[in-house]
Order: sequence, then structure tokens, then C-alpha cells
Amino acid sequence: MPYRTLLIDLDHTIFDFDSSELAAFDAALALLGVERGATADHLATYQRLNNALWAAAERGEIRSSEIRNVRFHQLADQLRVDADDETVAAVADAFVAGLGRHGDLFPGALDVLKQLSVRAEMVIVSNGLGEVVHARLARLGIEHLFRAVIVSSEVGASKPSPRIFDAAFEQLGNPPKSTVLMVGDSLTSDIAGGRAYGIDTCWYNPDRRLRREGDTFTYEITDLAELLGFV
Repeated sequence: MPYRTLLIDLDHTIFDFDSSELAAFDAALALLGVERGATADHLATYQRLNNALWAAAERGEIRSSEIRNVRFHQLADQLRVDADDETVAAVADAFVAGLGRHGDLFPGALDVLKQLSVRAEMVIVSNGLGEVVHARLARLGIEHLFRAVIVSSEVGASKPSPRIFDAAFEQLGNPPKSTVLMVGDSLTSDIAGGRAYGIDTCWYNPDRRLRREGDTFTYEITDLAELLGFV
């Protein structure tokens, strides 16, 4: 059926988060005394810590806004770097600023978003930090394409919590759930959250990852252009 509203995830769905993260990480770790160029060796450690914290946020065990600094406290401990709260805060500030400055949409994503915007309402629904998300959208010049931007750090809840979907639906004037489609790359946040909320879901899976046992969704796509067939 044609959908009138798309809830769209940001990172790894329309935005190339990985390139943004590496550039921001390199600059931020210089404040911990790590030489530029050596940070790639520590990125995997950071990602492991960061991913565990975001998984905890999905389970409601930590607020997404807290992750901003906690991940760098943990990283400093892993690297055996003596860093007080002020230093860690400065590192976190530099990293967040870098995330806003670097990275781009996936190739072809802008054209698809422009076409979708004249056919349906679109809302960004992101597990992330508001200052990063808004900085990216402003720099890329695409914020006007979206009816609203819903970010977990601003709502106080992360996908798959129904509270973040409540916030999106409130901004939309509570449309019929049958007219709304959640689009994202994460089975645990985007897809599980949308399914539990009672809306159809579309798993963006360009790498053709295997689904886990028990994962269900309404659609699976490997190219964002396939969304044009849904509206």
C-alpha cells in the first residue's frame, strides 16, 4: 500500500556515519595525547565501548545524552590514559563537533530524499545526540525536507522505546498507523521499535546481512531508491 509518512533513521541509513566518525575521532584523541595517525588502532576499542552503551540505551539502562562523555571515560581507562572530567569533557566536545563537521549522505540518497519529499511527509527518527544530528542536517542543507527531527537525546528515550515514536506521531498530528512506514538499518532499534509500535517497517540492508532468527519486518530493501515504490 502507498504510505503517506516515512520515519527515517539517519546514521547508516541515509548518512555515511563511518567516514564521519573516523575523522572526528582522530581530532578528538589528540586531546588525550594520542598522536594523529595512531588513532585508527584505537577506533575498534572505542566502537566496542560505544556500541555497548547504545545497546544499553536501547534497553533503557542509560540515557543517550549520558553516552556523550561516558564512552570517553571508558576509553581513557582502556588506553591507560590519566584523564580528569574536564579533559574527558573537552574530548567529547571535540568529537561531537567533528561528527557534525564531517561525513556525507550515501551516494544517491539526496536525490531519493528530494523525490520522496514531494510524495510524502518525512521525519528523521535518530538514536543520537541532538547537537550532532542538527549540525549534520544544517551543513548538508536537507533539514527542510523533513517535517520534524526526533532525536533520542532530546526526547529522553531511544528506539525501540515507544516514547520516541510517540514524539514523532505527536509532531505529525497522530496520523493513522497504517499510513506510516519506519525505515532503518537496525533490526534491534528501527525495526523492532517500529514493529512493536504497530507500524510497518522497512529494513535497509545494502550489505545483504542475514536476518537473525525471529526478526520480522514488512519489507527489505538494498537500495534507497526502492522506497519510491512505497509512496
